[in-house]
Amino acid sequence: MSDTFLLIILGIFAAMIIAILIMIVNINRRIGTLEKNTGFQYNILVKIQNLLKSKSATNAVAEHAEMIYQDLLQNLIPILAALDIMPRNTSEHPLWRTLGGLIDEYAKNPFVMEKLRRAIKLDSEVKRNVSNYMNRADNLLKHLSESEPDGILTKTFINGLLGQSLTFFTQAYQLATTDEGDK
Repeated sequence: MSDTFLLIILGIFAAMIIAILIMIVNINRRIGTLEKNTGFQYNILVKIQNLLKSKSATNAVAEHAEMIYQDLLQNLIPILAALDIMPRNTSEHPLWRTLGGLIDEYAKNPFVMEKLRRAIKLDSEVKRNVSNYMNRADNLLKHLSESEPDGILTKTFINGLLGQSLTFFTQAYQLATTDEGDK
């Protein structure tokens, strides 16, 4: 009886060890799945956080848009006055009417680039206003690109009047300052 009893106890003990090993393997598998799910959820939370930050930054730009527009407009008005260009006669915001007038005039008369180049070269106030406008417009576009790289607002500003005017002013400024260096 003692051998049989010993075999029964060893059998029970072996069954318990096998059951415990199965439970450990099962728990490890569940922990692995839990870690994978937690990692996935963490990545989603990071993406959501980044999206909210960029939306917040874009919203801050939108909330301060009028101040930004007025700042850009203050630099544009003396430039257009020096070039004798009138803003568009539309119901748009004054910044967009002013930029529209400039781009429309340039489309009709490419000599506007030469007039601006001369004005930058000869009038330090025009040069300062062009430089200020370029810096502020470029900073706005960079901020929009960083906060919402593929957003419709970013694409609209870059491809629209703001981006076109920045390209126009940059070309004229480079031509004027290159001429200064040639002397």
